[in-house]
Amino acid sequence: MFEVSVTPAGQLRKRNPRPGGGVLAAFLLLVGALPAAEYYPARSEWRVKPPAEVGFDQAALQRAIDFAIANENPSRKDVAEDLRSTFGKREPNYKIIGPTQPRAALNGIVVRQGYIAAEWGDTTRTDMAHSVTKTFLTTVAGLAWDRGMIRRLDDQVRTYLPTLEGEERFGSEHNAPITWDHLLRQTSDWSGTLWGIPDWADRPVGSTPADYPNRPMHAPGTFFKYNDVRINLLALATLQVWRRPLPQVLREHVMDPIGASSTWRWHGYENSWITLDGEPMQSVSGGGHFGGGMFISARDLARFGLLFLRQGRWADRPIISEKWIAQARTPGPVNPNYGFANWYLNTGRKALPATPASSVTFRGNGQNIVYVDWEHDLVVIVRWIRNDQALNEFLGQVIGAIQR
Repeated sequence: MFEVSVTPAGQLRKRNPRPGGGVLAAFLLLVGALPAAEYYPARSEWRVKPPAEVGFDQAALQRAIDFAIANENPSRKDVAEDLRSTFGKREPNYKIIGPTQPRAALNGIVVRQGYIAAEWGDTTRTDMAHSVTKTFLTTVAGLAWDRGMIRRLDDQVRTYLPTLEGEERFGSEHNAPITWDHLLRQTSDWSGTLWGIPDWADRPVGSTPADYPNRPMHAPGTFFKYNDVRINLLALATLQVWRRPLPQVLREHVMDPIGASSTWRWHGYENSWITLDGEPMQSVSGGGHFGGGMFISARDLARFGLLFLRQGRWADRPIISEKWIAQARTPGPVNPNYGFANWYLNTGRKALPATPASSVTFRGNGQNIVYVDWEHDLVVIVRWIRNDQALNEFLGQVIGAIQR
């Protein structure tokens, strides 16, 4: 059996191992008869290769980066003020109840074949990732599903909570049928108040504030609505399943194994504390809508994206199952462009016409983007780009710079 050793700069894992003597296999690899080894960066180290060595036209790739820099989001860098000036203008009694911090300028990384081909801006700064946090949350739920702690995704969520809490959160006739799949896909239409915020106050529906509390009701699973209150309910339910703070679960089972730094933090709200098994625990938020969420660097986001590019494995270690990833990438029955939160799909290439239909993005306000492209063996992180139009043009230029 051919073996590839671990190098100081990272781990190499041979693709599709084949039987044969070591000398013969080494010769075949040298002449290209065996597939190349996959590279996995070691903790605190990530090999950088000249763009041409991983198949890019260097000048074309630089033009793409220059385009991104020229299209930085023009909004204020004081995130708290930006949140108040956007959500605060249209959401009743809006308030920030989790931490925030000023953001960096536009920055990003292009990773191909596991290697860094380009990097610009401050990619080690821990910035708010906003709704990219949702993908970390659904990953932690996926870890519970992989281990049988969540038995089936069509189970009613209330059955996983203590009776009294299940009745409090899901006791109504409307809420009782809500399943894990509904919460994961943002189709639950859960009705209630969590951490002092009513579901209807998040992106309210109606022509006047008096209409907001009387929003239209939809049977769970029949209507998609992007809603952070309901995502925070998913975080609380997942905490009840793990019976451990979710940042600890994420660190132990995902971030440490993929070699992420120690600088990321996952925050909840000042009032999102519960007592579980006699210990105070904070239920984290699924984004930065009301403050909080994931604070993380572009480099650590790139490792997270590479994990999914490699179908949930890191070297020879399975982290999250391929079956979970396949479900996360499957369009929901009422929104063909969305899988699990926060898997944005490119169904029919409608969202990002310049990229493959099979590509996905994890997205956060601002825009914070993790782009995963299996067809081109590509992960791109770009933070604080102007809008979807600029994002599509930038990614199209990156893909257009690939020569082989």
